Amino acid sequence: MDDGTEFDCKAGDVSLLPSGHDAWVIGDEPAVVVDFQGMIDYAKSK
Repeated sequence: MDDGTEFDCKAGDVSLLPSGHDAWVIGDEPAVVVDFQGMIDYAKSK
């Protein structure tokens, strides 16, 4: 994160990544990430 905070996600984990995050894969296995960008506000009235 912008503030230096780090955490690891493993296979099957679900995470909310806030603004200021950066991500990379550790190791040499391929990773598949499903990004539901904007879903936190989905179907909310304006």
